[in-house]
Amino acid sequence: MWLLLLVLLGLIFLYRRYRYGLILENLTGKYVFITGCDSGFGNLLARQLDKRGIKVLAGCLTEKGAEDLKKATSSRVQTVPLDVTNTQSVRDAAKWASKIVGDQGLWGIVNNAGISVPSNNTECMTKEDFFKIINVNLLGVVDVTIHFLPLIRKARGRVVNVASIAGRLTMCPGGYCLSKFGVESFSDTLRLVMLKGLSCTQNRLH
Repeated sequence: MWLLLLVLLGLIFLYRRYRYGLILENLTGKYVFITGCDSGFGNLLARQLDKRGIKVLAGCLTEKGAEDLKKATSSRVQTVPLDVTNTQSVRDAAKWASKIVGDQGLWGIVNNAGISVPSNNTECMTKEDFFKIINVNLLGVVDVTIHFLPLIRKARGRVVNVASIAGRLTMCPGGYCLSKFGVESFSDTLRLVMLKGLSCTQNRLH
């Protein structure tokens, strides 16, 4: 009994040590861009990174969302209007971010913006119902990543795509699971591109 308890305590110690080892240091002053910061995970992440001294560039869909976030954070957090379904909006946000970060680049982008409705029995839905979710959850992720990758390369940064267990296991009808499966696949292809260091020109040559 005591031996089992000691083994269990040892495993807990090793796990905690492993977890602490994952915490990155020297993040102060680095820039991170986050989508969907009006509420939810994006809003919470912006606040947490702000507390750690990271400079947050927060994409907000609404003016109210941006104002509320500014009130809850320090001057390290800057907001920009962003509709991930609108390429011009994404392009404008990328230009805005580029002017701020300069040659320092972005240490990370977090594709968090997402929706889960409309959702219903498949035969009760339309193509437009599916597209509404896919346009935000998947195509929005693709568009933002494409436009911000040059800034990520400058800082040798990270791309974080918020997916879901629904991207591995179909749990409900509608476009949500489809979109999350797509995010998983896009993330896999992105890893290959970043691993090989391919540029647009190199891709075209092949």
